[in-house]
Amino acid sequence: MKPAPFGYADPSSVEEALRLLDTEGAKVLAGGQSLLPLLSMRLAAPTTLVDINRVPGLDRIEAGADGVRVGALVRHASLLASAEAAAVQPLLARATANVAHPAIRNRGTTVGSIAHADPSGEMTAVLALTDGSVTVATPGGPETIGWRDFFVGPLETSVHGPAVVTEAFFPALPERSGTAFAEIARRKGDYAVCGAAVVVTLDADRRVAAARAAYLSVGLVPEVHDLTDAVGGRPVDTADWTAAGELARGLVEPDGDLHASADYRRLLVATLTARTLADAAAEAAERTGA
Repeated sequence: MKPAPFGYADPSSVEEALRLLDTEGAKVLAGGQSLLPLLSMRLAAPTTLVDINRVPGLDRIEAGADGVRVGALVRHASLLASAEAAAVQPLLARATANVAHPAIRNRGTTVGSIAHADPSGEMTAVLALTDGSVTVATPGGPETIGWRDFFVGPLETSVHGPAVVTEAFFPALPERSGTAFAEIARRKGDYAVCGAAVVVTLDADRRVAAARAAYLSVGLVPEVHDLTDAVGGRPVDTADWTAAGELARGLVEPDGDLHASADYRRLLVATLTARTLADAAAEAAERTGA
């Protein structure tokens, strides 16, 4: 099937893009790896595509002590290759490596994936787990929106009207912390049947101070669960990560579909949680030292 007819514009500034978007049915085009399939299947029929690829300043990765800022035109492959970003927030590289295939990572954008708001998306889960936010350009000026207010449903965000999501901010990994990411897909590069991104933080005595996880494909929006009750206060070498996995199994409420039943997704949540928490804890212990 071919897309429905649409107009095309390629502004050279954010301001020009906002003027073009102030038309019913206009939609932003960045990498297009999520949007173009929707057009081809006629699940989306914008009147005009506003291509922001000529807008300067949106292709930057800025890694600082507070976190990593990723511009709207940063490709997944560029973020994956950024050693500076990975040093500040290791989950970025770990999750990005699981995004689809190299060809898609070379063109698709991290911010575009987040704005697509797919609950099976790797970067939506990372934004949630790190308690991140997005910056949105509007006619009234830039606005910062936390992830909880940004994601409102599957493929739906709180951003409406003429607006451009210009960057995503991922806070830095806390001290004495480790991360891990894993997902299960029927074929490598397919959408995840289930996935988990986790962070474990230790105290100065190498006891578990916090354990949190975000999941893919188990809810209508990204879900973050605090699993500290299952392992908190335990020495990192003796913490029962399986117990944390069982706690997570009881917290999630996935739906079943043609890819996996709800019960199978709960089983995957328990298994992936235990596995990734153990890996993250080992990294946290290494970062903490003897």
